[in-house]
Amino acid sequence: MRHAGSSIRASLLWLALLTLVLCGCSERASEGPYFATGMKVGEVSSNQAIVWTRLTRAWERVGDEAPLPDVQYRHPETGVLSADWGRRSRAPLVRFPEGSSIERIEGAVPGAPGRVRVLYRADGEADWEQTDWQSVDPELDFTRQVKLNGLRPDTRYQLRVESSAPGSNAAAEAIEGRFRTAPATHQPSRVVFAVSTGQAYPDQDAPGGGYKIYRSILALDPSFFVHTGDIVYYDRLAKTQALARWHWARMYSLPTNLDFHRQVASYFIKDDHDTWMNDCWPGMETPFMGDFTFEQGQAIFLEQVPMGERTWRRSRWGRDLEIWMVEGRDYRSPNTMPDGAEKTIWGAEQRAWLEKTLEESDATFRILISPTPIVGPDRANKHDNHSNPDFQHEGNEVRRFLARQENMFVVCGDRHWQYVSVDPETGVREYSCGPASDQHAGGWSNDMVLPSHRYLNVIGGFLSVTVERVVDGPTISFRHHGVDGEVLNEERHTAR
Repeated sequence: MRHAGSSIRASLLWLALLTLVLCGCSERASEGPYFATGMKVGEVSSNQAIVWTRLTRAWERVGDEAPLPDVQYRHPETGVLSADWGRRSRAPLVRFPEGSSIERIEGAVPGAPGRVRVLYRADGEADWEQTDWQSVDPELDFTRQVKLNGLRPDTRYQLRVESSAPGSNAAAEAIEGRFRTAPATHQPSRVVFAVSTGQAYPDQDAPGGGYKIYRSILALDPSFFVHTGDIVYYDRLAKTQALARWHWARMYSLPTNLDFHRQVASYFIKDDHDTWMNDCWPGMETPFMGDFTFEQGQAIFLEQVPMGERTWRRSRWGRDLEIWMVEGRDYRSPNTMPDGAEKTIWGAEQRAWLEKTLEESDATFRILISPTPIVGPDRANKHDNHSNPDFQHEGNEVRRFLARQENMFVVCGDRHWQYVSVDPETGVREYSCGPASDQHAGGWSNDMVLPSHRYLNVIGGFLSVTVERVVDGPTISFRHHGVDGEVLNEERHTAR
């Protein structure tokens, strides 16, 4: 389980260079605590933002030369231990190599106590505003989420997050970043955002560790970024809360991820693999996940990303754009339940909110961003989303409702291929962003073009969306990109 194209030397060089950029120093000026898992800026509106950070004991992650734990399963009949995933009838056993521990495996970044404060200012201003010092929470993996209020619409802000050791009033380390706020509701503005899904740790493709898409997205100077889920993949190695948190630490200590999230505001949506396990639902029973529970997975997601009151929400970006992001795991019926009027993915309260707020919105373009497909098509052996027969009743109702909305589009994650599909019955148009790397693409074939497809490509990359006003009026453009940023498909729609 090593990064594609990476090496120990390249990884260490990348981290050293990133440290110079973030800290402006050639050696460690303090004894910490540090920011080895960086910062994330999220839930940005026209006047608010949340800055997430985490304090760490060391200034860098444990390197690629360190070992990984081994997970084995006891055969229900013979009792023999095996790594075979098919033998799931007994609880898994996690084994750390001799002399190792969860703090000394590849990508480990142990947390540290201390306090943080956030300094921020609009571009061009000389003086910083700053928050009070706030302690990180050891019960929440030494994280802290700091809300910034009273921000100005459509403004670029500079950030500086500082750490302080326990019992000290002096700043120890600092990490710098930036973001932009949303335009005011009445303001026509050009907005560019990017969408991704499915970043599997073994499928990295950037030299030195990480994913090429992040540098490609930065080249677009995006207003914000949306991750539609499968941010980490718990299934095989997350058998305890501590191992689940390790998944986040090793993912967000990668050089490309560190650099990207200090520069772009993001919205995070969770799906099955970053909640608990493949195709999971509340109340699901399995011995496969060991001591790690569905409820613990829900809680860890909320501690590892900037998040407001709830995981289903909407965000307005000026006169011409509003996005809706839905929660697809917390309220769903079992996938195995017979389909019908009572079977749901979203739950009654969330669905009522979605329909009400969509109809009330006066944004020119409205986009529903879903962690799973609503139109598809999907594979015949899948049972987990609105494009599958297993949720056909609610899926049909949702598609008919969306079809009645003007200038309405769906963007989805989860599928490991890019596509544009039009539902043959309702005309609802769906854009699948595709996975974060070519190595993670699959599950479909480019020769499996169906009548509903307008574009199909089994490839890694991302989706970008641009809303702007031209001579013809407000327009929205959807572009599928490869991992290096090349445009593979483009569609432009003028507002009706």
